[in-house]
Amino acid sequence: MNINGACHCGKVSFSARIDPEKVMICNCADCQTLSGAPFRTIVPAPIESFKLTGATKSYVKVAESGSKRAQVFCPECGTPLYSSALENVQQVMLRLGCVSQRSQLKPVFQLWQRSAAPWLSEISSIAGVQTQPPPPPATPAPNR
Repeated sequence: MNINGACHCGKVSFSARIDPEKVMICNCADCQTLSGAPFRTIVPAPIESFKLTGATKSYVKVAESGSKRAQVFCPECGTPLYSSALENVQQVMLRLGCVSQRSQLKPVFQLWQRSAAPWLSEISSIAGVQTQPPPPPATPAPNR
């Protein structure tokens, strides 16, 4: 499947070819912290299919295993884009949050389930609304 995506501000964009049967959720503590969310959804893309436009920055993370991975993001808006090995890069792990076709890419596997938030299985029972609720009406400032 051909996909494309971009950071929030649009200064970095990419395209790649992926296998939709390899979409996964990572529940590791590092992904939770780096994404600011209880898990991260990712998909590998072979490096030869990956095309990137725009300047990026990276942060090198040392995993529990000791391996080092570049965490690549937009230097303007901070959107996490992908990770990769530091040397001999064979693939990038794309962050689905910045992939345009993310609604078509259902995860098929979970990593690091021992670190998963215990309430994730209860999400469907939490009340919600379809969009952001409107702000409450403004209260006039008291006259002085």
